[in-house]
Amino acid sequence: MTEAINQQKRHPKGLWVLFGTEMWERFNFYGMRALLALFMVHSLKYLEADSAIFYGGFLALCYLTPMLGGFISDKFLGNRNCIMLGGLLMGIGQLSLFFSANVFDGNMPLAKSMMWVGLVIIIFGNGFFKPNISSMVGSLYPKSEKNKLDTAFTIFYMGINLGAFLGQFICPILGDVKVGNQQDPFAFKWGFLAAAIAMFVGTLTFFFLKNKYVVTPEGRAIGGLPKHNTAEDFEEGEAQSAHFKSKSILLVTGIFVVLFFIFRYLLVGEFGFSSFEMSKLVKGIIYPFIYSAGISLAVLIVSDASITKVEKDRIFVVYIVSFFIIFFWAAFEQAGSSLTFIASNQTDRNFFGWDMPASMVQIFNGLFVVLMAVPFSIIWDKLRAKGKEPVSPMKQAWGLFLIAISYLIIAFNVKDLGSSELLAVKWLILLYLIQTAGELCLSPIGLSLVGKLAPKRFSSLLYGVFFIANAAGYALAGSLGAIMPATGDKFVKASELKIDLQAVLDKKITLDPAQVKALTEFQISTEYPVFAGFTIHNLYEFFMVFVVLCGIAGLILALISPKLKKMMHGVN
Repeated sequence: MTEAINQQKRHPKGLWVLFGTEMWERFNFYGMRALLALFMVHSLKYLEADSAIFYGGFLALCYLTPMLGGFISDKFLGNRNCIMLGGLLMGIGQLSLFFSANVFDGNMPLAKSMMWVGLVIIIFGNGFFKPNISSMVGSLYPKSEKNKLDTAFTIFYMGINLGAFLGQFICPILGDVKVGNQQDPFAFKWGFLAAAIAMFVGTLTFFFLKNKYVVTPEGRAIGGLPKHNTAEDFEEGEAQSAHFKSKSILLVTGIFVVLFFIFRYLLVGEFGFSSFEMSKLVKGIIYPFIYSAGISLAVLIVSDASITKVEKDRIFVVYIVSFFIIFFWAAFEQAGSSLTFIASNQTDRNFFGWDMPASMVQIFNGLFVVLMAVPFSIIWDKLRAKGKEPVSPMKQAWGLFLIAISYLIIAFNVKDLGSSELLAVKWLILLYLIQTAGELCLSPIGLSLVGKLAPKRFSSLLYGVFFIANAAGYALAGSLGAIMPATGDKFVKASELKIDLQAVLDKKITLDPAQVKALTEFQISTEYPVFAGFTIHNLYEFFMVFVVLCGIAGLILALISPKLKKMMHGVN
C-alpha cells in the first residue's frame, strides 16, 4: 500500500485538478442521468419503451459530439477553452431541464420543448468537455513516463465515479420522491438544479487552477491554442498536422451517406421519412447517424497521407478495441433505463430498513468504483513490476466476461419471479459490484490505451472515435432496453382493470378496443417484444441477451489479443 501511495504522489498535481473538474462534471451528468428516464415517464408521460429509446439516443449523442469537440480543439480552440465552453453549456442545459420540470403541470408542450432544448445543449457541452479533459490527462506525462498512464487513468476514473456516486446520491434524494406509493412528478426539478450547480462549480475549479497546475514538468501550459504547439509536444519524427485530401473527404462523405441509409433500413425497415414520431426519429435518424459517423471518421483518419505503418497499426488497434466495447456499454448502460424500471417496478428496495428510491440503486456502481479504483491500480502496478501485466485488450476482454457473468447471475434470480414476486435489491447490488470490476478492467484502460497509441495530431480526434464507440453502445443500449418485457407492476395494474395480461400476451384471449385503450393509458403493451427474430417472453430471456452478446465479444477479443499486442509495437 505504501508503495502505491508513493507512486500516486509522483503523479503531477495537474492530475488532481483534472480529477476534481471531472468529478463535478460527472456529478452533474450522472445525477441528471439517474432521474431522466423517470422524469420522462412520470412527469412528461412518455411510454417506458419510448423513454428507453430517448435515453439511449441522448447518451449516444453525448458520446458522438466529442468527435466534433475533438476536431475543434485540435484545429482551433485547444483543450482548455473547450473544457470551459463545454462546462458552461452543460450547466445551462441542466437549468433548461430545471425549468422543464417547473412548468410541465401547466404547459406540457413547453415543458417537453424545454427538456429537448436542455438535452441538446448538454449533448454539445459534453462534446466539448469529454475528449479534451481525457486528452489532457495523457499530455501531463512526458514521453519517459507513458507507462504510468494505466494507473493515472484509473485514478482519474476514480474522480469520475466519486462524482457519479455523489450525483446519484444527492440528485435522487432531492428529485426522486414518493408521496405515499406514488411518484412525486414535481420534485425532479431540484435534482436537475443540483446538477447545474455542480457543473458550474467544476468549471470554475478548472478556470482558477489550470494555469498553476495543468502544466508540463517544465511549467509550460498544457492544452492551449493549437497554433502554440511546439516540437516538444510530438514524438520524434511524428508529423505535426493532419493532411486530409479533398478526394478522401468526398469519399468518406459518400460512405457516410450510404451507411446512414443502410443502418436506417436495418433499424426501422424503411429508407424514407414517413413518420415524425419522436421515438422513430431517434431510432431512425440519430442511431443510424451515430453508427455511420463512427465508421466514416475511422476511414477518414487512416486516409491521412502522413500516417506511418506503425501509426496505422496502432490506430487500427484503437478501432478494433472500440468495436468490442460497444457490447460492454450496451449492457452496462441498462442502469439508467431497464434496470431502473426493474428497480422501480419489481424490486424490494428495502435496504437495512430504508426504502431506497429506485433511481438511487445504481449509486452502488459509483461507490464501488471509488472503493476499488486504488486496489485495481495497485494490482496493475504490481503485475507490471513482475513483468506479468496483461496487454490492454486482454484486460478489456476480462471486463466483457465480468459483465456477462453479472447478467447471468441476475437472469437466474429473476427466472422464477413470475409476475408478482419481487427481486431482492441485494441481487442488483451484486450485479453492480461485478459490473464495476468489469468497468475498471475496460473503461479506464481504454482511455489509457488511446492516450498511449494515438499520434499527437489525432489525439482528441481519436478520443472522439473512442467515444463514438461508447455512443454506439449507448444507442444499442436504448434499442435493447426497449425490448424489456412487462414487469410485475404491469400485471398488477392489468389485474386491477380485470384483464389477464398473461393470457393477452399468449394470445389466449382477445381484447375489445376499450380494454386496449385502458392498457395503453397505463403504458402496458399487449405484445411480447422481439429482438433479432427472437421473442422475449420474460426477464430471464431479456437478461440472457446480454450474457450472450458480451460473452461472445469477450471471447473473441481475448483470442485476438496476442495479434493486437504485436500491432501495438511495444506499447502495453
